[in-house]
Amino acid sequence: MNSLDPRVVRLPKVGEEGKIFPKAPLDQFGTFEVFVQPKEGKPFQHEGIVHAPNLELAYVLAKETFTRRFVCVSIYVVDTRDVFVSPMTDGNLSAYEVLDEAKDGVGSKNFEIYHLVKRGKQHVHAGSVTAASHAGAMSKAKFELAQGKVVYNIWAIETSSIRFTMPEDREFWLTLPEKKFRDAADYKGGDKLTKFLEKNQTMKN
Repeated sequence: MNSLDPRVVRLPKVGEEGKIFPKAPLDQFGTFEVFVQPKEGKPFQHEGIVHAPNLELAYVLAKETFTRRFVCVSIYVVDTRDVFVSPMTDGNLSAYEVLDEAKDGVGSKNFEIYHLVKRGKQHVHAGSVTAASHAGAMSKAKFELAQGKVVYNIWAIETSSIRFTMPEDREFWLTLPEKKFRDAADYKGGDKLTKFLEKNQTMKN
């Protein structure tokens, strides 16, 4: 079925067995997918997109866009054209069930696999596999990562195409927990409103 989800329709599609059809070349700034790890030990999840001329600037813009008011430990970005997506399914039908098994041969590339297990939510990292192609990675993930659960959509990303957070980048987030002014709660708007109303009532009396 055709999806109305923009996160799905802008991504390259898996077509016939062993064939993946990328989007046409862009005539403007490309889109880059942003993934965030909220805490150590937690899986990365898709957070949104940024428009940028290249991968490195996309990383900088992703940091500014998605982590200024959100404490996390790591982010990474990847060109949308490097994310390959399975068909979207409904009901109790898993996307793995509609994929043709790819005759991939022996592969030595690493791929990150993302699952959409609840419609309306974000894709979450399910694990890594080694394969020769994106289609082969999805086929392999069916046996290694599906674990019998319904997965509505699958993303496969070659690990080498990802701009990860490097150790020297982590200092970006070291001071965030101390900057309480970033949180709306720190402004105590409710307390100020109460004082204003009490003062106003006193003046009327």
